Amino acid sequence: MNQGLEQLRAWGRSGVDDVSDLGVWLLVTSLRALTWVEDRTAQWPQASRDFLFDTRMFWAARWRPASALAVLGGLALLGGVYVSAGAPAKAPPPTILAAGTGAPRPHIAPRPKPGPPPEALQKRLDELAAGYRETVGIAVADCSEGWMAQVAGDDAFPQQSVSKLWVAMTTMDALDQGKLSLDQGVFLGPQDRSVFFQPISHKIGATGYATTLRDLVRRALIESDNAANDKLLAEVGGVDAVADMLARKNLTGIRMGADEKNLQAKIAGLTWSPEMGIGGAFKDARARLPDSVRDAAMAAYLENPLDGATPAGLATALVALKRGELLSQESTDTFLATMSEARTGPRRLKGGLPSGWTIAHKTGTGQDWRGGSIGINDVAVLTAPDGRAYAVVVLMKRTTKPIPARLAFMQQVSKAVVTSWESERDDARKTLASLRPGESSGGR
Repeated sequence: MNQGLEQLRAWGRSGVDDVSDLGVWLLVTSLRALTWVEDRTAQWPQASRDFLFDTRMFWAARWRPASALAVLGGLALLGGVYVSAGAPAKAPPPTILAAGTGAPRPHIAPRPKPGPPPEALQKRLDELAAGYRETVGIAVADCSEGWMAQVAGDDAFPQQSVSKLWVAMTTMDALDQGKLSLDQGVFLGPQDRSVFFQPISHKIGATGYATTLRDLVRRALIESDNAANDKLLAEVGGVDAVADMLARKNLTGIRMGADEKNLQAKIAGLTWSPEMGIGGAFKDARARLPDSVRDAAMAAYLENPLDGATPAGLATALVALKRGELLSQESTDTFLATMSEARTGPRRLKGGLPSGWTIAHKTGTGQDWRGGSIGINDVAVLTAPDGRAYAVVVLMKRTTKPIPARLAFMQQVSKAVVTSWESERDDARKTLASLRPGESSGGR
């Protein structure tokens, strides 16, 4: 009913065909009266202003026989609506992530049918994975041509802080739907502290800390702040809201099972409580656990990670993001620009890029246990000097390699992408040169 009311109101304000006569006014007033019954006092301030507006319309209206027809037609339409709908009770207000049409997007070119990945690139990725001698997942996808080279592309790996991407994307999707504003205020209290790296928690004093959604998005993506991400997740509707966004965007192979504090507690074999967010309380509680408890919790997580994702699923999502298929153009640009400011992992994928290349990425780093680290990851959109873009995913399930070896491995992957791009560019130059008319060695 509200939608029809707003349409009639728009007609009245447009001044088209003198619809501001008595008949239409009576119809609008009838619809509004029923809307008042539904909305009660919740909409009273706006309803008061609208009523005054329509009263002015009434006194300015002209009496014509068409008014009677408008009244009869409108009341018949109104009766039909209530007979068919049965005048249902007022539904609860939708969450900020209710499905919607989203903001208008510019035309997006259809994807070409993907061909096979470059043979040399696939061979190089296979060699790198075999040489690392631990479980790794790799995916490299061309954002324009659509091909994908991969190693263990369909296996599930822990995301760790890579999952912050989907919390931020859920926020931007809600922004595109007009459900929220990045500048709306958010208040963090002592209960909003999280675990491990959470610089925003140091701003929470005795009276709490006031900020905005925009600040939380930036802290989550740029600094990988766990408390900022957890609060952002709560503000957009929790893990179910993120799962809904992933499903609506048809992003498969990506799972969102818990916020950071509950995920990390479960991995350690603990149950989260707010006091664990203060100082070193979480690590102290973890240290008091028997090794057998930690072993069992870690094994269960690696077998079926709550935040699991496949390399191919992550690469596919990054390609769709880069192509503008997931968010409005403005939100896409904002999202990628924020990812490009990431301060984490400067020597992971980024460390293998030469001058002229750019990166927008998100890292993940899990807990250490028994001499190994879980979820050592980096996912990125790499852009070559000519603008060609690649989605690149490197995931380590559990690694016992020293940190320099981990970094070198990731850098070798990004270098392999650069080498592949250079090879294709050289091949294209040779092809163009062969098509040019040859110069004659004879006279003019």
